[in-house]
Amino acid sequence: MRLGKAALLGAAAVAAGFVATASIPNAAWAQNEQYLAGLIYRTGAYAPNGIPFANGIADYYALINARDGGINGVKLNYEECDTAYATDRGVECYERLKNKGPTGTAYVAPLSTGITFALTEKAPIDKIPIISMGYGRSESRDGSVFQWNFPLLGTYWSAADIIMQHIAKKEGGFDKLKGKKIVLVYHDSPYGKEPIALLEERAKMHGFAFTPMPVTHPGVEQKATWLQIRQNRPDYVLLWGWGVMNSTAIKEAAAVGFPRDKMYGVWWSGAEPDVRPAEGGAKGYNAAMLQHGAGQFAVHKDLKKYLYDKGLGSAKWDETGEVLYIRGLVNGMLGVESIRKAQTKFGNKPLTGEQVRWGIENLEISADRVKELGFEGVMKPMKVSCSDHEGTRAGRIQQWDGTKWNVVSEWYESDDKVIKPMVEAAAKKYAEEKKLPIRDCSKEN
Repeated sequence: MRLGKAALLGAAAVAAGFVATASIPNAAWAQNEQYLAGLIYRTGAYAPNGIPFANGIADYYALINARDGGINGVKLNYEECDTAYATDRGVECYERLKNKGPTGTAYVAPLSTGITFALTEKAPIDKIPIISMGYGRSESRDGSVFQWNFPLLGTYWSAADIIMQHIAKKEGGFDKLKGKKIVLVYHDSPYGKEPIALLEERAKMHGFAFTPMPVTHPGVEQKATWLQIRQNRPDYVLLWGWGVMNSTAIKEAAAVGFPRDKMYGVWWSGAEPDVRPAEGGAKGYNAAMLQHGAGQFAVHKDLKKYLYDKGLGSAKWDETGEVLYIRGLVNGMLGVESIRKAQTKFGNKPLTGEQVRWGIENLEISADRVKELGFEGVMKPMKVSCSDHEGTRAGRIQQWDGTKWNVVSEWYESDDKVIKPMVEAAAKKYAEEKKLPIRDCSKEN
């Protein structure tokens, strides 16, 4: 377990006002501190992608303590546990950390669909909400069934639909997809399988041939997959990879001559570590955006002033404008704002997971608040409710030009005429299988 980079751990923790429990065993918990468990991975095959996200989330918590003195006077006490993206280790980390602090962890953000699946049945028992921002079960946006899951900003069904809308627009409309061939190269895990249902539905609606092609963890062996793609000559390839799988896929596409401008990755396949290893071979590759792209924004001024000018940041300064670091900042901000919202009902004190769950479900971030927080240009306004745990379902497409990401589309919103019935059917099926009660959201405040 580590907080930030090892060389900065002690100094950053002290300056930011939270206890780095990884370096201070048996540390006494202050009664006025909000404990936050961090399920991250700085080791293993997916570390190149996990590290910048972990740095972003740690830095945002540190900023809240250093600049604001915590959330309305309640300091954040953040502890990381390295899962290496392994589901069993993720569950172990969760069990180890969930009850720490005066009230237990406020929430958990697993950064893994597999771990999210595993914790979905534990969360209602432990009364700890799961923030699975941009990942997790797509049907978990239905809060009438999944009371404790919050796939904020976008599910994989939303991501796949946004990509398909963009492809259809390029082709001149969905009717022009009839007879086309679309392949999904996916990580053979719950994460990679998530978009299949949406793509099958779209294929039935529009008459294109859809072929899912799994890739075994960690994704470094893909030659057979891409030789098959070269033989079958699909019109488009969608990539649902993570870590080394993404750069390997792009390299293999280049090797067999598949046009990278006909490749579209999900937002977890659209960061700098995914394209840089492929060098010039990645030019033209596209990816969905979880709203934000790369760059530095207003929040970076405070990060520099309160952390990086004092040598307390988790990353190198020139890495703080990269996609996954920014995504970590966004994840941290949504968690902090959820706690802040919960404090309006339960008081300015350390809150339980159950209390914070109310805060997430009632979270509304207006355009003015987005700007006030320093995230203008990073995300759009959002509103979470009992029936909508996604909060917003907007996204864009970005393209790698060989050196940087460029936004190449307008905003899209996933089509709820297609997705909502799928969500309701899948959520109902899950409730029946697990014998869960279904809340009447019309009666929720």
